[in-house]
Amino acid sequence: MIEAELKARVRHPEQLNRQLRELAAGESSTYQDTYYDWPGGQLSAGGRELRLRLVQAAGRQKALLTYKEAAIDAASGSKPEHETEVASPSAVDVLLRGLGLICLVAFEKHCTNYRFTARGRDMLATVVRVPELDGTFIEVETMVDQDGTEAALADVRAILDQLGIAEYDLTTEQYTAAVLAGRQ
Repeated sequence: MIEAELKARVRHPEQLNRQLRELAAGESSTYQDTYYDWPGGQLSAGGRELRLRLVQAAGRQKALLTYKEAAIDAASGSKPEHETEVASPSAVDVLLRGLGLICLVAFEKHCTNYRFTARGRDMLATVVRVPELDGTFIEVETMVDQDGTEAALADVRAILDQLGIAEYDLTTEQYTAAVLAGRQ
């Protein structure tokens, strides 16, 4: 499946959250993300990502292992995504390191997720704050097969437009790169 997603910087977070609450109830969560790569950086160099995420929301925790292939749409950065829930994140960490991968970067994200249906699609809008970065971001995504990516991105753009997010606010900057740059 393709994660057809657009990300943007948010100029008015309070207003955006009010608008999103009209579409769906928000669920606040904290993500602890750890990204892995080979010591030579082959995954990152190829535009791929391997992430272990711990999600804490509503008093419960789950762990997800995600592999993202290289982007199939350069303008949006949309990528094929493969994700599974894991029972033991510590065992996955040991496994990945045992295979020779290293921790590229680990950081925390504070998110509010809004799930709703629009334009005939299941949508997820996530308002994101990364404590190490300035500003607030919004990510709007829907999952599609590769043939539907262009139409899905048009629908995601329409949702962002409805929320008052302008085209010039869109960004393909990755949190991993921004956090790493900020730490140097």
